[in-house]
Amino acid sequence: MKVNFYDSTDDVLLKFAVIISKHNGKWVFCKHKERNTYEIPGGHREENETILETAKRELYEETGALDFDISPVCVYSVTGKNKVNESGEESYGMLFFADIKTFEKELHSEIEKVLLTDTLIENWTYPLIQPKLIAEAKRRGFI
Repeated sequence: MKVNFYDSTDDVLLKFAVIISKHNGKWVFCKHKERNTYEIPGGHREENETILETAKRELYEETGALDFDISPVCVYSVTGKNKVNESGEESYGMLFFADIKTFEKELHSEIEKVLLTDTLIENWTYPLIQPKLIAEAKRRGFI
């Protein structure tokens, strides 16, 4: 699995949005109903949606975030077969950072639980990808 970072790319290549999030200084992670691991909020871009709209929608759907500030960090790509890319070809997404101010009281998606924590998790859904995204956001001064 190879992860690369870019300042930009052609918008049509951006298929995913991933949102590193904090709330009152704590990391925000999600637990999917069908997994025993945690992940950063994010997901696929829908037809006629900008990548920023994707990020905002996914952040709301997966965490219940109602009021937040969100900023693009960088473009990332993943090369290699994984749960969302069976071909293994290079696929592109946009990495965002969000500061969540308020949450809805209950979740309405496939996410079972939102975890707020002072430290990074160890039980990652995508251990070869998501820690690298956080490291890049730190390197670029977003965290």
